[in-house]
Amino acid sequence: MEKLIPFSSLDLARITNHRSGEIKFGEKMMVVPESINSITEFLTHATVRYVIFGIPEDIGVRANFGRPGANSAWESAIRSIANIQFNKFCKGNELLVLGQLDVAEEMAAAEHLNYHNIADRKKFNDLVVKIDKEVAHIISIIVRAGKVPIIIGGGHNNSYGNIKGTALAKGKPVNAVNFDAHSDFRILEGRHSGNGFSYAFEEGFLHKYFIFGLHENYTSKKVLSKIKKIHSRVRYNTYDEIAIRKYKTFETEMETAYNFIKDEPYGIEIDLDAIPNIASSAMTISGFSVEQVRQFVHHFGKNQNASYLHICEGAPDLGEEKNNHLIGKLMGYLITDFMKANDPMIGIISNMDVDFSVVKSTSIK
Repeated sequence: MEKLIPFSSLDLARITNHRSGEIKFGEKMMVVPESINSITEFLTHATVRYVIFGIPEDIGVRANFGRPGANSAWESAIRSIANIQFNKFCKGNELLVLGQLDVAEEMAAAEHLNYHNIADRKKFNDLVVKIDKEVAHIISIIVRAGKVPIIIGGGHNNSYGNIKGTALAKGKPVNAVNFDAHSDFRILEGRHSGNGFSYAFEEGFLHKYFIFGLHENYTSKKVLSKIKKIHSRVRYNTYDEIAIRKYKTFETEMETAYNFIKDEPYGIEIDLDAIPNIASSAMTISGFSVEQVRQFVHHFGKNQNASYLHICEGAPDLGEEKNNHLIGKLMGYLITDFMKANDPMIGIISNMDVDFSVVKSTSIK
């Protein structure tokens, strides 16, 4: 893990707002001790279920003609996560903050590239490939250690590394469900944020793929035709048929997508550009609500085959300065929703919240 910048206990202390009488995630989350020689061995024996990993880059987005800014999500997200309350519903000691991918060299190389220039576009593609290799390597180590990666992007180009790394660790192709306004199944024209899934599919790492909530106005005829030919392995629904024309319901479509991918290990991919007014590379004014994406993460997180969660394309630097922390806060909600989905104690705890004064008054005759 030469390209990993580990997160330290001092880093956690720096971003955690300590208050008397409260316990925050930042006080309970684990990090890899500096004295450890083998991160791989430490992960294998660590008593956590989830490992958080950040990819602060926007090179793939820029290579796909998108607006830069997704590199700013990691800092916003980890600050928010560190300040979630530790209580009976949320257990910060189930998380290990691994750190972030060192992409300083690649970001510097991309800084003055112009994606309208054909020669520069090839350079963008090559930089994304370099990041792909590192992401796949780190994800494979986390999964082989028996842990569930939670990846904070970054562009959606990192779906490729997530899928490849998980497939290599599992020893077989994996499935994926993608909550997204776009298919990210564009042609193999060089790597960028719009073709992570098509590259993973063509290279044999992605078996079944369901795209949830495509926007009909922004999906090409060519992509739709390609999907139609491989219907047994790639399917989709559209936001318009669910939320506008109401031919289908959100709940039944979640179940349809779930049944399509549930029988094999799968990744949960969340592109924040599917949510209205969330600052992102391809910001939308029409889309599913925050509550719906939270329900989506919970629904798909319940299965033991849920092998990773990837939240991408959020760009706090593109939002209003006084509210740019809200994207990190949203990511914090999605991460805890994912964790709670696989915690059987949550339902038991909720059912135990009984008003004992009512019980007492009704039992005395």
